[in-house]
Amino acid sequence: MAQVPQTFFDALAVRTWCGLALGALGQAREEIDAINVYPVADGDTGTNLYLTLESAATAVEAVFSGYEAGDGEPSLADAVHAMAHGALIGARGNSGTILAQLLRGMAQVLAEDDEAVGDESRTDGAGLRLALRRAADSARQAVAHPVEGTVLTVASAAADAAEGAEGDCGAVARAAYEGARAALAATPGQLEVLGRAGVVDAGGCGLVAVLGALVEACTGETVRQAPGGSGVVAVDSEAHARVALVSGNGPCADGNGPDGPAYEVIYLLEADDTAVDRLRGRLDALGDSLVVVGGDGLWNVHVHVDDAGAAVEAGVEAGRPYRIRITHFGLGDVHTGRGRPPRERVQRAVVAVVPGEGLAGLYAEAGATAVLARPGEPPASGELVQAVRRAHAREVVLLPNDAELRHTAAAAAEQARAEGIRVALIPTRSAVQGIAALAVHEPGRRFDEDVVQMTSAAGATRYAEVVVAEHESWTTAGICQAGDVLGLIDGDVAVIGADVTATAVTVLDRMLQAGGELVTLVVGDEAPETVTDHLETRVRESYLAVDTVVYRGGRQGALLLIGVE
Repeated sequence: MAQVPQTFFDALAVRTWCGLALGALGQAREEIDAINVYPVADGDTGTNLYLTLESAATAVEAVFSGYEAGDGEPSLADAVHAMAHGALIGARGNSGTILAQLLRGMAQVLAEDDEAVGDESRTDGAGLRLALRRAADSARQAVAHPVEGTVLTVASAAADAAEGAEGDCGAVARAAYEGARAALAATPGQLEVLGRAGVVDAGGCGLVAVLGALVEACTGETVRQAPGGSGVVAVDSEAHARVALVSGNGPCADGNGPDGPAYEVIYLLEADDTAVDRLRGRLDALGDSLVVVGGDGLWNVHVHVDDAGAAVEAGVEAGRPYRIRITHFGLGDVHTGRGRPPRERVQRAVVAVVPGEGLAGLYAEAGATAVLARPGEPPASGELVQAVRRAHAREVVLLPNDAELRHTAAAAAEQARAEGIRVALIPTRSAVQGIAALAVHEPGRRFDEDVVQMTSAAGATRYAEVVVAEHESWTTAGICQAGDVLGLIDGDVAVIGADVTATAVTVLDRMLQAGGELVTLVVGDEAPETVTDHLETRVRESYLAVDTVVYRGGRQGALLLIGVE
């Protein structure tokens, strides 16, 4: 059904635009994923753009729902602020992070213009022109080393075309869309890796879809379609074959050479502007594809690095990083094209939920795709599905590492299976069980055999944690008070104490009474520095032939995780 034309741009137009853009990206997602060869040929640009826009649209809907419950309706400023914030906190990948900054740039101008017109709460064609200009400029500033032939080029061309347009919002939006289409068609001639693959830039392709939705929101008219179904992807008959052969050795966004970084690191960051300026310099020295977007104390950080731990640590020094996602690009990886072709799925991968940055790095170094779960911020099933997609494998072993995530993980597994991915869910209840499962993982084995061995290793690992009670409560070991140290074994409170080290020793002794060959200790940032020394000494002096391994978990919630197998 055709949309009602919007001479002016108001909150309802923002809502309509987000809905239409989400639909357009949903239709074009697979095509955009298929032509994704730059800066990394990991086949997820369309998906990342869709998830970023979905978060923006959800935030806008929440604003409207809030007003529907009472009186009145949201202002243009309310709607665009929600759109920008939703995109910022939900941004995925390099392309999604840039899209979030484009929307933020637009929101800054539209909110200012909204305040200027008072009760009318809308803007006109001139305001939309300024918003598109700010969007393009701010996105370019967010990228450490901008390269032409990318979404940045397409965004600048859209803004340039809009500046030359006269008339209402519909005329401006249409000019921006046509300018973006023309710039997109020229990207293979600007970026060698695109020319070799015979494709246009995937991120720019997604932006054209978003601008097409803006035209429809403003005019009620559907934009003209191009060959390829979605109206934005035009690929010649041999493009998909060539995409699979592209080595990625052409110029990359930040100077990627033949041996590009092994990890993608993304996190939200609460920090002030000065700290973020220092962070940019440090991350730029660590890797490439650096994009830092946001402002007003909240930022989204994206970078490709070899040392994922150092990238996260830089964020810790700058402020408070959270929702950390670390993705391993894989062996024979997408930067080099050596080994298997970049677009070919690997046979098997492991996706694991982990409670701290240190474990996220450990799992990633072991080849797993890690999803960080902050205390009180468990991942949703959609986030787990996205992690399964990022793993880009035919077969996936999913490790939730938390008993409370079993239903969420099961829902994610079912959705991934519906997409044709073979998924096995191993019901690990702690990260130490996940470590045990990952230790026996052998991708070369038959899938069923590998799952059986990993499940057996996890099941043979008893798990415990040492935490501090937040309030008075009844437990299986008696009544605890706020501030007491609790030792939980296999999920139940077994020890209540006053000292972290003494409680940990008691817990470990009880676990080893049933025997064991290996003790795994994962130490949180808040644990006393001496606790591991005491525990290692205890094991060495009291339990013959029992080995101990220690890992740093970072800010993992629990002071200490213990595994005995």
